[in-house]
Amino acid sequence: MPDSRKPVTTGGSGELLRDQVKSLALTLGFDLAGVAAALPTPETEYLREWLAKGYGGSMQWLERSVEERVDPRRVLDGARSVIAVAMSYAGEGGADRTDVHIARYARGEDYHVVMGDRLRALGWGLEALVGRSVAARSYVDTGPVAERVFASLGGLGWIGKNTCLIHPEWGSYLFLGVVLTDLELAPDEPGKDRCGSCRLCLDACPTGALVSPYRLDARRCIAHATIEDPGPVPMELREGQGGWLFGCDVCQEVCPWNRPGPGGLADPLGLRERLAPRDSWIRPSLEWVLGLGPEDWQAATRHSALRRARHRGLLRNALVVAGNRPDPALRDRLQEHAQGPDPMLAEHARWALARLDAHETAGA
Repeated sequence: MPDSRKPVTTGGSGELLRDQVKSLALTLGFDLAGVAAALPTPETEYLREWLAKGYGGSMQWLERSVEERVDPRRVLDGARSVIAVAMSYAGEGGADRTDVHIARYARGEDYHVVMGDRLRALGWGLEALVGRSVAARSYVDTGPVAERVFASLGGLGWIGKNTCLIHPEWGSYLFLGVVLTDLELAPDEPGKDRCGSCRLCLDACPTGALVSPYRLDARRCIAHATIEDPGPVPMELREGQGGWLFGCDVCQEVCPWNRPGPGGLADPLGLRERLAPRDSWIRPSLEWVLGLGPEDWQAATRHSALRRARHRGLLRNALVVAGNRPDPALRDRLQEHAQGPDPMLAEHARWALARLDAHETAGA
């Protein structure tokens, strides 16, 4: 696969402009950049089948925007190219061995904001490159665009058996973003699948969400249950959730392509510093989380992707973790929620209390 960090001019106006665009993206602080044609593909069409099987779970917004996700030209009229970029967050704190875990990507400042600023700058820079007005629209996991598909088609890696984009050097801890544009850019060579016969991610998934290679059932995914679904955590998933308070990194932790990445990465624009984990979310105290009121939660999650779960969702997740990590010191907090006005939180608290009682009885 071509090294997307070192664009090489190969001749031809489309290829020259593509390489200039990629160089601009790298100058703006992205680690990888590539280009794909803004056309529907078998990979984007697969979304229809995936949704038809119910694998989307509670993410009904996927169904509402399926046509746009299949064909990017419906997102930007006249779109001809998709510029895909990636930024590594592999250095933002590895898997901790404490009782409470937060997905690595959510421990620092919200990546939507950090990436979004630079993507808009990339869109504006296109006009300077060509000397004319350019139609462009950018997204960081916020719009109806299949970022992983176009990142793979643009040579940034391949979509692995865990459904994450994987780069052979940078692994899968990557924030992705795209810029749709009406510029005609020569596409890069797509990434080649290097998963081979490995199935570590499928075997490690605590809830069996990876129902087969390259196929995720979101209804069984811990990340979906703790972030996307506002309702109760399904009873059959609670034990598998373990200590995950927000999201889940298990299928990435076991991936052999996520070996230790390059250390001491340059950060002239201060982007990595903004993504650095906040002390309060590296090893959060479960008692502290269970005691967060609405105002405390607002302050603790300011400019953080953790807000996606909302206050109620984070408390719900913490109650499940409390049931999986029985601690007598949490009994008062659990009883407060069990007797509280929110019926969903009360049910989760009673479940956690029952687990604590059973743990104490077994240890007596």
